[in-house]
Amino acid sequence: MFRFKARVPRKVVAMGLPTAWGAMAITYKLACPLAQQDSLGARVVTSAVFFAVGTGLVVHVRQALLRELRQVRRVAGAAQSVLLRPLPSRIDGLSVGAAQLSADRGACVGGDLYEVIATEHGVRAVIGDVRGHGIAAFGTVAAILGSFREAVHDEPDLGRVLHRLDRALARHLRERARDEHPAAGREPGNPVAEEFVTVLLLEIGRDGEISALNCGHPWPYLLSGTTVEPLARADPLPPLGPFPLPPEPTPLPCGSLLPGDSLVLYTDGVEDARDARGRFFSLQAALIGVVRHHPITPPTILRSLFTALLRHTRGRQADDLALLVLRNDRTPVDCGSLGARGTARPATTHPQRTNHL
Repeated sequence: MFRFKARVPRKVVAMGLPTAWGAMAITYKLACPLAQQDSLGARVVTSAVFFAVGTGLVVHVRQALLRELRQVRRVAGAAQSVLLRPLPSRIDGLSVGAAQLSADRGACVGGDLYEVIATEHGVRAVIGDVRGHGIAAFGTVAAILGSFREAVHDEPDLGRVLHRLDRALARHLRERARDEHPAAGREPGNPVAEEFVTVLLLEIGRDGEISALNCGHPWPYLLSGTTVEPLARADPLPPLGPFPLPPEPTPLPCGSLLPGDSLVLYTDGVEDARDARGRFFSLQAALIGVVRHHPITPPTILRSLFTALLRHTRGRQADDLALLVLRNDRTPVDCGSLGARGTARPATTHPQRTNHL
């Protein structure tokens, strides 16, 4: 047996109450004898009626807009949790913590991206920053992360992973240009020239050796004991998008992440954050304070940094912010034991949800 449930269209429901209020006001004005009188009392009553009708209309419209806003935020939050997946607290012996804060108050998504994956080639991480912020940058974030999650397993060389990301970005920009400007999209080699993405790729081997490829992104900070120093000081490659990559980019050796050491990866919105006087936020100084007064764990680092950032900007940051913390909590093991070889993420006993602030 088939059952058909009649549903009243949402537009009809949305317009029903305002129409009823308007009809009531017109009926009062035309049919009520009191509305035809010119005395002071009649004018007061008529004004009160129309004031009540107008107030009801405003309240109704406001509630409808709030419902739509809540629905949009729920959809954006669901998309965020699928695309920028919460990271487990441990990946192949590394403690992991990540947090993201969008510059758009009405959006819980932004233009920053990060991911950490255990592969047979080592633990590979990416952090990047798409030009722009909020929902407008969401498609580019999806293209970069989707390509990274596939390439890190397929490509043994970090340089080839970077080329895969570059091709994915170029393909995404061409498709977007074709959709937005059909005439321009039919012309070959006409991507959106203003778009670019800064990307930092890291590979951490079982022995803690770090290799990196940097395309226009800030170098992370290495926390070793009470020392806070940039991981490297070499000039990065240009961001992905405007300029071609070298045919064979060579990963830069960046030393070792020893047991107990931490890496703090971030997007440029962190150090570009300003206070009311226009002074930039000093991430290195904040990290020095963290290593002196707190246990060095990813959650405490994130809490301390975001507290300092929000206090510095008074909650009025102009760009998206993202932080990714990796701490080496490995114990000496047989190098033949590779743990999570070939798995995207090793199973965790007590996974902790990433904090999307």
